[in-house]
Amino acid sequence: MLFALSRLARSLSTPLPPSPLLSRSFVSTPVRNMKVVPVPVRDDNYAYLLIDDATNKAAAVDPYDVPKVKAAAEKEGVQIIAALTTHHHFDHSGGNKAFAEAFPDAPIYGGSDKIPALTNPVKDKDEFNVANIHVRCLATPCHTQDSICYYATDKSGAGAPHPGTVFTGDTLFVAGCGRFFEGTGAEMHAALTYLGTLPAETVVHDGHEYTKGNLAFAKHVDPENPALARLEKLIKDGVIPAQRTTIGDEKEWNPFMRLDSSPIQKATGGGDPASVMDALRTLKNNFRG
Repeated sequence: MLFALSRLARSLSTPLPPSPLLSRSFVSTPVRNMKVVPVPVRDDNYAYLLIDDATNKAAAVDPYDVPKVKAAAEKEGVQIIAALTTHHHFDHSGGNKAFAEAFPDAPIYGGSDKIPALTNPVKDKDEFNVANIHVRCLATPCHTQDSICYYATDKSGAGAPHPGTVFTGDTLFVAGCGRFFEGTGAEMHAALTYLGTLPAETVVHDGHEYTKGNLAFAKHVDPENPALARLEKLIKDGVIPAQRTTIGDEKEWNPFMRLDSSPIQKATGGGDPASVMDALRTLKNNFRG
C-alpha cells in the first residue's frame, strides 16, 4: 500500500504551487471545501468519503464495509447523504443493503438494476449534486457493462479551488486497468480514452490497491519509460492512500493509456488500438513477474 508523500507532492494542510508533471506525481487532497477520505476495505479494496466541508455532508463511494465507512464519517464529523456505486461486483456493491438500512434517506446511485438497493439509476453524462459538490457520471463499460465513473468538482465557489477527482472503480487503476469481464479491448480503449479527456490535474481514486503489481508489468512492457522510475521511487518512499495519481500521470505511465507508443506496439505485436488493448490485457493476465 502507498504510505507517504514524495517531497514535491502537495501537503495535506498547505497547498503548494502547481509544478510540472515530470517533477510532480502523487498529490494529496488539500484542505479545501471538497476533500476525499479513503477507507480501505477487504484485502485491497477502497471505499471513499467524498466530503463537502462547507456543509459537513458526504457521499460514500462503494461502501462495502458500512461499519468502517460510518466510523470514518464519524471521525470526520460528517453526515453521509448518498452512496455512489461504481459497478455491480460484490466487493463494490455488497454493502449497499446494509447502507440502505443504516441510511434510509440516502439515495444510492449506480449504473444498472444489478446493483443492490439501487434507488437512483444513472447513465452517461447524468449529473447531480452532493451538497456543494457537482457529480457527473461517465459510463465506462468493459469490466462490467454497468461501470460508472464519477467525476466530482467543487461548485461552492469558496476557498481554494479543487482540481476535481474521479472515482474509477475497476476501470482505471494506478498504472493499470480492470479485467474485461463483460467487455472487449475496444470498449476498454474507449473507456480509458474517455477518462483521458478529463483535465490532466484530475485526481484519480481507484477501486483497488494494485499499484506494485501494475508497476512491475508496466516495466516489463515499457522498460525505458522515465515516468515509471518516478512512480517506482514514489512507491519506495511510500504514499498514504489519501494521495493518488492524476489523469495526467496515468497518461504518462499507464501502459493501457499508451497503446500507440512504440514499446507497447512492440510488446503486443502492434495493430489497431482494440487489438493492442486485447493483446496487452492478455499479457497482463499471464504476467507473473
